[in-house]
Amino acid sequence: MTVAAGPVFSPQEIPFSFRGSWFGFSPVIGEKNYARDVHLVSHQTGMHPILRLVPVVAGDRAETVVTAAPQLLTWTWDTGRIDLAYENADTVRLRGHGLGLHLQAADPVLTPFSGPYFYQDPCDGSWVFTVYQTGRRYRITLLAGRAEPAGAQALGTAERGVVLPGDGEPWEIAVEEYETARAPYAAVRDFDEVVAAARADFDAFTEAVAPWRSDRTPAAELAAYVLWSATVRPAGFVTRSAVLMSKHWMDKVWSWDHCFNALALADGLPELAWDQFRVPFDHQDATGALPDSVTHSEILYNFVKPPIHGWALRRLPSHGEELETYRLLERWTGFWLTKRRAPGRPLAHYQHGNDSGWDNATTFDPERVVETADLAAFLVLQMRELARLADRLGRTDEAAAWSREADRMREALLTELWDGERFVARGALSGRTWSSSSLLDLMPIVLGDELPEPVRSALAAGIEAHLTEFGLATEPPSSPHYQDDGYWRGPIWAPSTVLIEDGLRRAGYAEQADEISARFRMLCEKSGFAENFDARSGAGLRDRAYTWTASAYLLLAAACERRESEAPDTR
Repeated sequence: MTVAAGPVFSPQEIPFSFRGSWFGFSPVIGEKNYARDVHLVSHQTGMHPILRLVPVVAGDRAETVVTAAPQLLTWTWDTGRIDLAYENADTVRLRGHGLGLHLQAADPVLTPFSGPYFYQDPCDGSWVFTVYQTGRRYRITLLAGRAEPAGAQALGTAERGVVLPGDGEPWEIAVEEYETARAPYAAVRDFDEVVAAARADFDAFTEAVAPWRSDRTPAAELAAYVLWSATVRPAGFVTRSAVLMSKHWMDKVWSWDHCFNALALADGLPELAWDQFRVPFDHQDATGALPDSVTHSEILYNFVKPPIHGWALRRLPSHGEELETYRLLERWTGFWLTKRRAPGRPLAHYQHGNDSGWDNATTFDPERVVETADLAAFLVLQMRELARLADRLGRTDEAAAWSREADRMREALLTELWDGERFVARGALSGRTWSSSSLLDLMPIVLGDELPEPVRSALAAGIEAHLTEFGLATEPPSSPHYQDDGYWRGPIWAPSTVLIEDGLRRAGYAEQADEISARFRMLCEKSGFAENFDARSGAGLRDRAYTWTASAYLLLAAACERRESEAPDTR
């Protein structure tokens, strides 16, 4: 059976995984921790390397070439080969010919009593690792060939695992992740059928989220793979099908990142898009605040994230749950208006740069508890969306009240934080104001044509000064605070790009928006979908398989393709 190859990538750059799975395969076993071998890495209860996959010939390690496509992970060596494919979200199949495999316990920090426990199940003859770090079991069932277990029932640091000799005889196994017990594994499809089914699942996803793709959007399929492969099924605190930010170490849903993933999925997979939007709201606290982040076994409330949800919601398709959505957004907005406004102050404040999502931006260098222009602008947009929703629900008095509140916030933004040339920040405790060279100070462009033209013009000019060959630097390279790998003090990021591109377009600066979009898309096509990018070289930085970056590419590429199709024919 022939299956189209699709995008080919390195599992060190992008983990090999499958829609719905909580584990993947990669030599990346921790933050900036790269192993020699590919590992099965689980993201239940955190990021944990579980099994080490070592290809061997005649008992010795074979230096193979490892490549991945959406449906298949492959090790090759001379005439030998090992293939791995997902049968479903918790089961993979491996087969080999001319290459053997040592499937060993990884080397995590040991528990006080032992490492992973390895034993043979007397019920079906399979071999099982039970792993403290994830609280899960990993079962290996031999389907063809020979296997030689080592270290069964050993404790402490003894080596343990399964050896598939690869001495010329083909072999095949299934590996499953599960909780306590399950029926013996039985193969219902041959390996090639498993590969074809995995590819069909990916192709259907891609066709849904990027039906517009063409030769002008060469990274669209790989962007779709990053989203598809980072999706997990509901488990633990993750209450819905969710797209993690990555299946490397950034394996959470942060409460603004999820908006960009929702938007990228909205047109083709609206139900999945709404799941993305709603995941943090499932953990909204009694004050209306959203958590900073949610993952399998952890919810963090020590920070929040910026209220871009009204901006995002306006772009999502109607879902038929408008009253519930209105109430959730109302509570989230109320948190900022009642818990984050000092007495007598019209503007809300962040308590730390982390609340803004721009953790270490230079805006927060003088003080951390700060009234900023981006926050006021986001709240104006959020209250406009609440007014729109209230009007659709027939709540005309509430709609009028939200419109008035949005007007007051916009006027306070312009009166208190616009100094005639640029927006400044104000210390919520000290009352003093200052300006910075951070792109964050230019974020009020998201208000588009709600801003007076002189303000729009000044913001557009300021944004132009941040534009490098590859896109919008969060701190201009000319700044004394600029750092190539300085997180929000220089690198190019997807969310700031999307927000500013959209704001410029609505402010009447379409050509400038077009240029920003084009440069960011070319950056992704050159350097992949990293968490952020060096603004001077374009190199990908930090986590190299970040879903909001892939989503930003899909959003900008789709919009560009749409504009191209709608442009009048001048021939």
